[in-house]
Order: sequence, then C-alpha cells, then structure tokens
Amino acid sequence: MKQPTALDLPMVDPLPEPTQKYFDICEDKLGMIPNVLQAYAFDIDKLNAFTGLYNDLMLGDSGITKLERELIAVVVSSINKCFYCLVAHGAAVRELSGDPMLGEMMVMNYRSANLDPRQKAMLDFAAKLTERSDTIEETDRQALRDVGFSDRDIWDIGSVAAFFNMTNRVASASDMRPNEDYHSAHR
Repeated sequence: MKQPTALDLPMVDPLPEPTQKYFDICEDKLGMIPNVLQAYAFDIDKLNAFTGLYNDLMLGDSGITKLERELIAVVVSSINKCFYCLVAHGAAVRELSGDPMLGEMMVMNYRSANLDPRQKAMLDFAAKLTERSDTIEETDRQALRDVGFSDRDIWDIGSVAAFFNMTNRVASASDMRPNEDYHSAHR
C-alpha cells in the first residue's frame, strides 16, 4: 500500500479490533478507507481523537446541514489551498448537492456559485474566520442571525471552519494525498 503522506509513519499492525471494524465500515460504505484515516492510524489515540471530533462536527446534530458543513470545508480548504480536502470534500459537495458544477465552483470561488443568502452569509463568515479571525465582531455574528442562524448554529459554523483550518495544515505539513477515487466521484 502506498503511504498516504510523505512521512514514514506506518499504520499500527495489526489494527485494534474497533479500528479495524471502523475501517471495514468505511470500505463497505465508501468503497475505500480515506487516506486521512490511514494517515492517522500510526497512533490509534490520535486517530480516535480525529474521528471523534470529525464525526461530531460533520455528522452530529446541528442546525447546519451536512451539505452546508461540506461547503464550509471546501471554502476553508480553498482559501488554504489544501489539495487533500479540496478533492475529498469537493466530492462530498458534488454527492450531497447532486450538482457537479457546484462542487467545482466551491473549489475555485464560492462567490461565483448560485447560493442562497443564508449559505452566502455562512460562507462569508467561514472565509473571514479563516483569513482574518481577529477581525470577527458582533456585526459578523448578527449577519448570521439576520439570515436565520441561531447562536448554536454560529458555534457550529465556527467549529467546522476551525477544524478544517487545523486539518488543512496537518495535510499540508505531511503532504497528505487524497484517494484517487475522489477525483472522479459524483461527476
């Protein structure tokens, strides 16, 4: 198996039973084990921390839809030029939206996409948080409230954006490469 990063950090072998079960579920549902999971599998505690937070932020209860969370991931990753996340989460946007063009627009420039005012405000906030977090003010949060987001939603938007800012940097630091299957998925 090809290393998912430029770092020599092989997966624990054999994987603990719960980790192997998780990887088997990924293989069954996705047809692959995402390279990000394989990359973290050199340290099962780190893998569990990563998947726990990812699953909570991206799949847990929220007023932000799964598609909206993926849109945030792509906007943040586009600003950060994170190859791994642009490819993987661009595929998720294509899948969840059923619109391959939207996935491409989000990768290149979300402002060119046909977004509703709620989505645009959400992504403007995520972009500002990524580019100039120190300039976030009450007016930025109020702009989100004005289009229908609750304070809990604002927390979730900020948390998803912050998570991808962190993971983008880990992916860049390690030269993490996306699974090839993502490139052609849902086009």
